Amino acid sequence: MSETEQNSQEVDESKVEAPSLEERLRRLEEILSRLEQDDVALEEALELFEEGVGHVRDAERLLAETELRVQELLGSGDVEVMGLD
Repeated sequence: MSETEQNSQEVDESKVEAPSLEERLRRLEEILSRLEQDDVALEEALELFEEGVGHVRDAERLLAETELRVQELLGSGDVEVMGLD
């Protein structure tokens, strides 16, 4: 692959948005469903497991970032916390 083709591919990949939390959870459900089947080869199971671990880590990161943002908003006094009585 030429350097120009490689740079073009990198630019194209940077345009692709990362999956949302909801998309990651859906994919994790698909992976779990497939892993529960009896006909999964060991190599496929390992690949699915690795993919799943990646989705879990990314989901944890997204949730941590969201929690931090909420804490920043609450800490700045911009948001009034109200009870649900």
